[in-house]
Amino acid sequence: MADLSQLSADEQRLAELGYKQELSRTWSGFNNFAISFSIISVLAGCFTSFSFAWTYGGPLVIAWGWPIVAIFILLIGFCMSELVSAFPTSGGIYWWASKLGNAKAAYYTGWLNLIGLLAVVASVAYGCAYFLDNTISNYNASYASGYADGNYPSVRIFLEFTVILVIAALINIFSSHLLAVVNNVSVWWHVAGATAVVLILAILPSHHASASFVFGHAINNSGWFGGKTSGLLFFLIVLPFGFLLTQYTITGFDASAHLSEETNDASTGAAKGLYRSILYSGIAGWALELAFLFAVQDEKGVTAAGGWIGAIFNQALSPKMATLVLAIATAGQFFCTIACLTSCSRMMYAFSRDGAVPLSYLWSKLNKSKTPANAVVGAGVVAFVITLPALIKVKNAGGIIVPQAFYALTSISVFGLFLAFAIPIYLRWRIGDGDRFKPGPWNLGNKYKWMAPLALIEIVLTSIWFAMPFSPNQAPWDPTFDIKFVNYSPILTLGALLALWIGWHLSAKKWFTGPKHTIDLPDEVTSAEEQALERGHEGYLTGQHGNPTADDN
Repeated sequence: MADLSQLSADEQRLAELGYKQELSRTWSGFNNFAISFSIISVLAGCFTSFSFAWTYGGPLVIAWGWPIVAIFILLIGFCMSELVSAFPTSGGIYWWASKLGNAKAAYYTGWLNLIGLLAVVASVAYGCAYFLDNTISNYNASYASGYADGNYPSVRIFLEFTVILVIAALINIFSSHLLAVVNNVSVWWHVAGATAVVLILAILPSHHASASFVFGHAINNSGWFGGKTSGLLFFLIVLPFGFLLTQYTITGFDASAHLSEETNDASTGAAKGLYRSILYSGIAGWALELAFLFAVQDEKGVTAAGGWIGAIFNQALSPKMATLVLAIATAGQFFCTIACLTSCSRMMYAFSRDGAVPLSYLWSKLNKSKTPANAVVGAGVVAFVITLPALIKVKNAGGIIVPQAFYALTSISVFGLFLAFAIPIYLRWRIGDGDRFKPGPWNLGNKYKWMAPLALIEIVLTSIWFAMPFSPNQAPWDPTFDIKFVNYSPILTLGALLALWIGWHLSAKKWFTGPKHTIDLPDEVTSAEEQALERGHEGYLTGQHGNPTADDN
């Protein structure tokens, strides 16, 4: 039995949850906020996904869609902050699902979370490489020639992507303290960088777009409905596709949960770090997006470039200033890559600690710096492999080569992460008040009763929208259909779910029992609260109470 009296408050709470302190707990509440803020990275998603929103809705969906979607994501964050306050463990999302549901819930949640995080690492690192290549191209004529005549230097960008992944992995492996320093620098880089970009675009352009253009002009370059920008079908089908800009940018905030075992006063610090990262990123991101839109000089020129954000900078600024803006964004995306790999490796470490990942004994090892170095390398290798399709050049209907693999990775990350978030949010809502769930020091009170349903509705609706064909040539029933254009993210997501279902019934249900304790619980902890968790929550995934049936397993 563990002697809790000899442990710090954070170590006592961790011991009560069944784990001994193994990771180095050196992060402050600000450090915890910093990593989620860095992963959300308004200097990444706001720039890399702008073209998607420009194509599907234009200024209208960007100016209005950003704050609306951000508010709903904040509701998701509030629900998750309450859970991390109650259960501050590196397992985070899947650990909550286990305690509020059962081992089966934990299994699905954990894998969805891990798949989403791996896709985030890959997409952010690739986006960083793309921006790095364009930044260098503004300085170097030979580099710029790679984009001549609608070409796309896919091999060169992939090599840059590989180098970025390797450097990010080395920084992650070195030490937890170095990571905290890097993430602190990242926060101020994002704050100063976003402010600088907004000021540059507000002051230097010769003229600015009108408010009616920014808040009222719609664009439909999707190919659907003849390019119409009015009518019910445009607002219900085309325009919501543009929401991917916000949905993809403001994600990865579960890092605050995954780093909770390395955070001091985690029950409060990690909870506040999670929702504050969403709130501040939502405000900063909206300011950036409005600055981009007001700086548009030639709408047709931006559209001809496929909505590429760099086209706006080249229109509105001198070559040197346009390059500076690209460089600021590239550096922010590099910081984001480091933070994404940190979060992914911690989740992989925790999931492996409970035996859920193949070769778990490798990924659950810590090096001398108490860092899961093997998990860092493993996550980096997987990110590299799933980005290999980016080497294949795909032209859209207008003859422009597009990074189809990047769009697919962003969609997969949204599917994986938000579906994983939905499971514990739903389970906590189902449990309700009483001794089945003991809130932590940061909690929602009774507000969870209306916040959780709204959060779940948002996740369901966006999942449906992003599973649809984005253009006619992606739809099998359309004459212009071509397999190379297919939005394969929902196919891969469904394939992953099918593989998980098969894996669960053929094997995992026989040995995966959820989070494993690495420390003996004292008698006072295995009392009414713990027994209620063990007995009463196992049926909630299937709507039953009491002991699970054979089908639950």
